[in-house]
Order: sequence, then C-alpha cells, then structure tokens
Amino acid sequence: MDALPDAVLAHRVEDPAGPWWRHAVIYQVYPRSFADASGDGVGDLPGVTARLDHLAELGVDAVWLSPFYRSPQADAGYDVADYRAVDPLFGTLADADALIARAHALGLRVVVDLVPNHTSDEHVWFQAALAAAPGSPERDRYLFRDGRGEHGELAPNNWESIFGGPAWTRTTDADGTPGQWYLHLFDSKQPDLNWENPEVRAEFEQILRFWLDRGVDGFRVDVAHGMVKEPGLPDWHGHVSMIEGSEGTDTVDGSGNHGPMFDQDGVHEIYRAWRSVLEEYDGDRAMVAEAWVEPLSRLARYVRPDEMHQAFNFAFLAAGWDAAALRRVVTASFAANDAVGAPTTWVLSNHDVVRHASRMGLADPTHRPNGIGHGDEQPDAALGLRRARAASLLMLGLPGSAYVYQGEELGLPDHTALDDGLRQDPAFFRTGGAERGRDGCRVPLPWEGDAPGMGFSPTGATWLPQPAEWSELAADKQRGRAGSTYELYRAALALRRSEQLGAGGLAWLDSEPRVLRFANRDVVVVANLGDDEVALPTGTEVLLASGPLGGTAAAPALPGATTVWTRASA
Repeated sequence: MDALPDAVLAHRVEDPAGPWWRHAVIYQVYPRSFADASGDGVGDLPGVTARLDHLAELGVDAVWLSPFYRSPQADAGYDVADYRAVDPLFGTLADADALIARAHALGLRVVVDLVPNHTSDEHVWFQAALAAAPGSPERDRYLFRDGRGEHGELAPNNWESIFGGPAWTRTTDADGTPGQWYLHLFDSKQPDLNWENPEVRAEFEQILRFWLDRGVDGFRVDVAHGMVKEPGLPDWHGHVSMIEGSEGTDTVDGSGNHGPMFDQDGVHEIYRAWRSVLEEYDGDRAMVAEAWVEPLSRLARYVRPDEMHQAFNFAFLAAGWDAAALRRVVTASFAANDAVGAPTTWVLSNHDVVRHASRMGLADPTHRPNGIGHGDEQPDAALGLRRARAASLLMLGLPGSAYVYQGEELGLPDHTALDDGLRQDPAFFRTGGAERGRDGCRVPLPWEGDAPGMGFSPTGATWLPQPAEWSELAADKQRGRAGSTYELYRAALALRRSEQLGAGGLAWLDSEPRVLRFANRDVVVVANLGDDEVALPTGTEVLLASGPLGGTAAAPALPGATTVWTRASA
C-alpha cells in the first residue's frame, strides 16, 4: 500500500495478531431497549442473552452493555445506587453471569459501563453524607460546599448542569434549616463524587475487580473527562450541553467539553491506577473513554500506553456529512493516536445522540440537535438512510476499532415524532423542553415486523412507542433480503475481518471534491458525499457497495451518497 502512486500515507499497517481491542467492532446494547424477556415492556439481561445470536451472526467482536446496575432510573441507569448489584428491572447477578457466559461461548467479548463521575442520590454513601455534618468524612466523598451570600443562599459557583439549570442543589438540615450545597454536573439526583478522596479511588478499584472477577472483558467509562475538577471550583462563564462543544482555533471539529470541570490533568492518575488493575488479569482486558475532549492531541493523552486502551472518536461523529471535514478528522486522528501508539476508535451513533440515519437527513447534515420532536425540522428519511449506509461503510473501511449502536445495522432512524408527554430524559425537563433529549434514539428495537411491539416483548409492551415505519425495518424483514441494511452490515463485517481492515493502514488517494478515496491493505474505499455521479476506473472489481451503482459492469459509476469497496489494482 505504501507504494501506491499519488498516495498520501496517513496510517501504517498493523499486526492483525495484536490485542483484540485495537481492531474490534463493538456493538452497543442499551439494555432497556434491546429485548424484553419478562414482558413488562422494559428490556432486560435475559432478553439480551436470548438475542446474542443476532450479534454473533452479524459478525461483531464484542458487546458493550449500558448500565444495568441497581438504580432509581432518574437518568436511565446512569444514576447508580449499587455498582455491585443488578437492578431488578433488568434481572439478577445470576442473569449477568449467564449473559457473560453465553457471549463468551459465542466468541463475543463483554464490555460493561462504569459511571465514576457521580452516583445516585440513593447510593448509601450519599444518604450517609446527608445525615452527616459539614466537614465529615461522609461528606468528603462528594463535593459539598457552603453557599455564598450573607446566609449561604447563593450557590458556591455559577456552574450549570449539562442537563440544564444550576449544577448545585442546597440541602436541608435535620432541623429544617437550609444547609450546604452539593455539586451535580448532571441531574440533581446524580451528585458528583470527590475524586481527591482516597476512599473514592479505592472503592472504584474494587468495583473494577468485582466485575473483572465475573469475567467481563472491559469497561466503557462514562464522562471519562470529568471526575477531577479545577481546585477552588472557580466560576466559569461558558456553557456545556450534552453534545455541543465550543468552537476554537485549536480543534478540527468543536466536539469538546471545556471548563474547569472537564479534562483536568488529575484524571490521568486515576486511569494509570486502573490500567494497573486490569493488567492483573489475563485476556487483554480493556477500557474505552467517553471523553468529549478537543483538540485530538489532548484526547490522545487518555490512550497513552499506561492509561486507557481506546477513546471514542467523537470528532468523527461531529464531522457529519462533510468530505473535507471527515478527511481532516481522519488524518488528524491517526496523527494524534499513532503518536502515542493507540488505535483510533470510530463511532457514528450512540444512546446520547440523534441516530445518524436521521442527522444525515437534515437540511444541514452536520447539525447535531439534542433530539428531534414535533414542530422541529423532520429529516428526509430516504436521503438520511442512504447517507447513513454510505457513512457506515466508510467507517467500517477505516483501520482501528469501530462501535455500532444497536439498531443502526437495521438503518433505524430516531423516533422524531415522539409525543413530548412520553419523554423521560432529564435533559427535556431541566431545559423546559428546549432540548427534546435522547429518548428518540432509545426506542425499543423491532425484531419482528408483524408482531405486537414488533417482537420486542412477549406481551407486546414497550416502554416507549415504536414508529409504525419501523415495522418494515425489523430484523426479520431484513435478514436474508438482498440489499437490506442488515445484510450490508453483515457483509461489511465479514469482509472487514477477512481482509484484516481493522489492522490495516490508510493511504489517501487523489479524488474529486466531495469524494473520499483511500486504500486500506488491498481494498480501496471510495465514498461519494456529493450529488453527482463519479466514474470508477474501467474494470473495477466491486467488493461491496452501500447502494446501487451506475454505469455498466465494465465501467461502473458511483452515485452520490454512496460508498463502495473495491479491490486495489495491482
């Protein structure tokens, strides 16, 4: 590949026998919306276990499970009350053990979510803190502070919650008088932990060991750029939302969270300690950081050899449907990560963002709204799906690791007409509805198009309603159907594995404006992000395409919003 004419090398080929996490395709399961075995309309661990064959047939390497721990569910399980227990909503510890065993039997590794920035306000530690006096050891596990003003009536600083509203809530003392304030960067039911406290650090190392002992293969770390705050908790006049970052001259994409509450140097001490814990275990256990950090050179600090193994590349997600931006991000990502010996980890959708089949159907396909609902611009569904398929084939052709969010292999769009009265995301309520929130990307999956609840639950119950148009996108309607999105993903994952693309290299090739063309090993990937058809070389051997090609068999042409994998000519 290095000798291709007119090629610009961005990343060299790796050894495919390297650790699994360097080139794996990992499938995100959002348990409450994946599959329901109990019939209560909420997905559960036995439901996931029963559907693991779907993931094995799809061809992914691992499954990442969003939180299933004991929780009051104020933020869909990201408010953890007990990190060592399964919430009865999802099952039991025995169910978790059975899921891990079944996944391993199918050749799938298991990654679980870890939420270290905050706990639930119902966690035993926080309840003890509320009952204790200011300055007590119990309160030192969290960030309690006296208020400002003559009587402490003003919050300790001006920080805002990422979900909207103030980031501080005042407590009430036992005698009914106003007390101290506690910090919560998210909902008031998610108090931030004090990571300067050694007891907090020791507790989470034991939580890691608890799940490693049960056989999990790794952890996805929630808000990995949080946890440590700037000393003194100074006022800050910026603004951070769920997905929008600030635009700056030192970034390629604007996907970062800034401010004294994020990306402090102290977080790296934590991850070095955690890496040591993981290395006590065999099997290449791994961690992936959810870190909305910019510039990419700063994100790469999370994946230095003694810290995390992966970090989600949100710059790639944020680039949207823009050929020039994508090329810049891909090139910069390899430069930053190669400098520290880390893989680049690509992602297009997850449980926190509008699905890319909907984002890419907007008039501005680089726009990232926090939810879409009634009265908002509605995506062009056909165009969005066409672009999403092309973007997915582009992503899966890149070297490194890739994450697939449940349902994207079916081409699912967001539920963009969900009744606001059914929404549950705290971001919707804390912003007074200004942000629709993330419920639209969390709707229960359609397994059987003609069954009640589209086969999600044996009773037909679903905790959020499914759009009627999902019926034709159900897994049973797509499996075995030529040209379906499911079969596109399955074919792409099989080719990615057989051609060793995850451990491949990347060389940019000359291309027209709005077209991306690169070589990865013996495969050339061409993505047409424009509207006009682009000619492919005569005699091109087509391996896979995201949609129908134009031209003739001898002289094919690539339509707009289409990606093709071809065999590199000798």
